[in-house]
Amino acid sequence: MFKKVLIVDDHDAITKSVQQVLAHCKVKTVDVVQYCDDAFLKVKRAALDQQDYDLVITDLSFKKDHRNANFESGEALIAALRKDFTELPIIVYSMKDQLQKVRSLVHQFGVNAYVCKDRKGSIQLEEAIKTVAQQHRYLSPQVAQAVSPKSHLEIYDYDIQLLKLLSNGLSQEEISHQFKSKDISPNSLSTIEKRLNKLRIQFKANNAIHLVATVKDLGLI
Repeated sequence: MFKKVLIVDDHDAITKSVQQVLAHCKVKTVDVVQYCDDAFLKVKRAALDQQDYDLVITDLSFKKDHRNANFESGEALIAALRKDFTELPIIVYSMKDQLQKVRSLVHQFGVNAYVCKDRKGSIQLEEAIKTVAQQHRYLSPQVAQAVSPKSHLEIYDYDIQLLKLLSNGLSQEEISHQFKSKDISPNSLSTIEKRLNKLRIQFKANNAIHLVATVKDLGLI
């Protein structure tokens, strides 16, 4: 079991709940920070002192305040930690249950667990801690299909951008103009039409409205 854990969350009630779970898991040393910048510095300092953390539990969303921040989200913190601490176990504990986000965090940054904050959040978090301690990955049941090979998630970041603009009411022509202005490729109207047709077939959608509704239900946007 883990001996030294860092909690990164800006809600007191949540941190107390996580601390209780860790106490039940008999973790000896638990530190808490409310800012991602502080978390990064704390992990770096611990490593320099040869007193490394062996687990980080972090939220994804943090409220902005008067402080300037280098890392404004849990995702930014995870990305920074992964550059210097590739083997550091990381558990995400978040209200967000979008499958695409989970998939990205697992595949791009190798997070070891993703736990959804809900009625059974504390129970699942304890399961996640024990599972990760045994060097296995844990995903809450609500988001487990994010890494399923049978899920309809084999789409690219480009598709996500395209679908988000479509869901905001932009026409295909307007999307083409916006992609060109941001130097996003491919950006021709014909390519966008073909890509949307392919996505409609992939998600078995009758039209653009149905497509947007489907991908929202799947948590992709």
